[in-house]
Amino acid sequence: MLNLPSLYTIPLMIAALLLAIIGHEIMHGYVAYKYGDNTAKIAGRLSLNPIVHVDLVGSILIPAVLFLSNAPFLFGWAKPVPVRMDRVIYQGGYFAALLVSLAGILYNLALALLAAFLFYAFNGGILSGFFEYFSNPQLPYALILFFFLQLIIYNIILAIFNLLPIPPLDGSNALAYLGLIFKSNFFSRIFNKIHPIVGMIVLILILSTPLSAVISAPVNLILQWLL
Repeated sequence: MLNLPSLYTIPLMIAALLLAIIGHEIMHGYVAYKYGDNTAKIAGRLSLNPIVHVDLVGSILIPAVLFLSNAPFLFGWAKPVPVRMDRVIYQGGYFAALLVSLAGILYNLALALLAAFLFYAFNGGILSGFFEYFSNPQLPYALILFFFLQLIIYNIILAIFNLLPIPPLDGSNALAYLGLIFKSNFFSRIFNKIHPIVGMIVLILILSTPLSAVISAPVNLILQWLL
């Protein structure tokens, strides 16, 4: 059912990826805004307009390279949303900063769960009869299932990837603020000494070696559970 021509699948894959990565960044700014930081709002980064969030490398070049190299899935990121954590901490303390750090990850997990529910609802579930009203239901039915499937995959990958406690990923910020909640600056001191470029090099080494199982194992486990 899901063996569809690339004419249909490529736009759906791109749409699912952009929905995952752009929503991830917007949620960081939105939660920060709720705690008194209007930096993202002033910069126009709480907008649903994808153009203001597209990153040349993360949203275009990396996904294009992965697609042209016949990678099993696309991956990328949107332009980071600006956040003033000092304002967030002033309004809501370190717990608020923790929520801002985890906002994108929680968005990805919630969207994956919603997509999984809709996948089953259309695939023999409560909404499966919807397509009986079409004279030729196979194509739109398969396209919708394919789109939900891509949403599940991309959002789980992004959530697990960003949980890694390596700067500049969200997991490092979340762990640092979690430590500060419990009166420990151990993690914050360590992560402050790691330059984001160094962190990206570490991530590339992880993804290009057998250590990639650190990401792929939980991703596969969650996908098996959802699907």
